[in-house]
Amino acid sequence: MATLGGIIAGKAIALGLALLACWVAGGESRGPIFGAIGAVHHGLVRTGATVFDVTNYGAKADGKTDNALAFIKAWNAACHSNGTAKLVIPTGTFLSGPVVFQGPCEGSNPITIEVQGNIIASTDISEYSEDGWFWFELIDGLVLKGGIFDGQGQTAWQYNDCKHNSGCQHLPVSLKFNKVKNTIVDGVTSLNSKGFHFSLTFSQNFTGVNLNISAPGNSPNTDGIHLSSSDRINISSSFIATGDDCIGIIQGATNVTITQITCGPGHGISIGSLGKYPEEKDVIGVHVRNTTLTNTTNGVRIKTYPGARQLHASDIIFEDIILNNVKNPIIIDQNYGSHKVIKPSSVKVSDVHFKNIRGTTISDVAVLLLCSSSNPCDQVELSDINLSYAGTPLRNKNMTSSCTNAKPTFSGTQNPPACQ
Repeated sequence: MATLGGIIAGKAIALGLALLACWVAGGESRGPIFGAIGAVHHGLVRTGATVFDVTNYGAKADGKTDNALAFIKAWNAACHSNGTAKLVIPTGTFLSGPVVFQGPCEGSNPITIEVQGNIIASTDISEYSEDGWFWFELIDGLVLKGGIFDGQGQTAWQYNDCKHNSGCQHLPVSLKFNKVKNTIVDGVTSLNSKGFHFSLTFSQNFTGVNLNISAPGNSPNTDGIHLSSSDRINISSSFIATGDDCIGIIQGATNVTITQITCGPGHGISIGSLGKYPEEKDVIGVHVRNTTLTNTTNGVRIKTYPGARQLHASDIIFEDIILNNVKNPIIIDQNYGSHKVIKPSSVKVSDVHFKNIRGTTISDVAVLLLCSSSNPCDQVELSDINLSYAGTPLRNKNMTSSCTNAKPTFSGTQNPPACQ
């Protein structure tokens, strides 16, 4: 964003010098994009790990001292040790600016980070030279357990002008995972992120479980989990309340399983948006099950931009979903972000299943399939849809379904009535 970019420029050098100082002390700053590839299994946390307590590297739980360098020093010691390592952030409140935990690590994997206390983000937005607060990258075998990460986003949301400025600079993601493999994040709480809470890119075999993600419903662009270009992702048993998508599954995401999520407030669970940028990759194999959405602006959604970007979204299942006072409960929107269709979307949406979706909606059009005229939706199934209207009283009309450029199949209960 224009207001943020100028502030950031003056402090980027300072962060670079800080990371360089850590490298001189025996660690690494962010380096080339390569890393060792190993294997890790679900047992994960091993006994007998060498403990690296951040307070032994200068960290202070006083809520005032910036502990970023102490965290990085402790990480480098753990990452480059022999054997199994555990980095511990003990009880207390630790202030921190941006931190990079980078591999590859030399010891036995997985490496564990156990957060027992609270970490609060620096509110000086000029400290964030890139769009992340805590970075985890180039790590094969990682366990992140527990703790509270408080992004203190309420001090920064005023700088978010992305709604009106297409060239804006996004605010920092609280927890950013890039090029990680075989990762488990368990029992982590993320509060009031400046930007997204979690971001996952170019990663494989990632499990997020027992997550607690929270920001006000009017906080801008605070997506709960934003994932792209990643494979074998499992998110389960988590609570997400945000000002944007609870979970956003973006281009290049494959084999994604989402179960037992409580979502709301927020914008629902979305595939997309897709088709905005060049060289986007297909989204294939997204299964969302046993999830409850309450007071969200959308329920389960697929959204693509109009235009010439060609890719596929397929093998998608939304099943056993409970909706409470949800707007737009079932929606495919292939005209996303545009009031006029200049050129229809080239994203092909197919093999999509909405099954056993029930609850209440505040929209009179409860099922909206707005597909592309040049690439109509194929193999869309609606089975056992049972929604009742809970909005303001309707005048002389009933809750309906609307299908454009789609010929879905219907079975079981259909309330609202199936499209004709």
